[in-house]
Amino acid sequence: MSDGARRDGAGELAGFLPYQLSVTSNAVSALIAERYRKRFGLKIPEWRVIAVLGDSGASGGPMTQRALTAATVMDKVAVNRAVKVLEDRGLIARVPNPVDGRSHLLALTDEGTAIHAEVMPLARATEADLLGGLAPADEALLRRLLADLRERAMRLAEPR
Repeated sequence: MSDGARRDGAGELAGFLPYQLSVTSNAVSALIAERYRKRFGLKIPEWRVIAVLGDSGASGGPMTQRALTAATVMDKVAVNRAVKVLEDRGLIARVPNPVDGRSHLLALTDEGTAIHAEVMPLARATEADLLGGLAPADEALLRRLLADLRERAMRLAEPR
């Protein structure tokens, strides 16, 4: 290892915002994944699919796999794998798409809905654990800054 490369991330990379965001996201995801794996036997992509389908059920019902991929902000292959696992476990089901006979809609089954009802309070508790050391004003600022960064990144990614 060179003199400039350090294992603790205290070099130049540690101050690079995209790196900080990625490392933070991975740490939070690992925490959540461990809690969900122990309790529900779910991996990160699977609980994300359940969370999104559960939210869509409250606001609009079943969704296409393409819409699910966009909503989860995950790779198409990861969504395909998660959907297959969840279908095999009986947590989600495919139903015919009345608008487009070439595709199907995905929806939570009763068992999937029951897990969603347990997952979301656990997710909120994990969020509270993470944010517990922040003052309410700091939490609000963090949420606003993250939303601003996400919006700016999406704008910058648009084709010109």
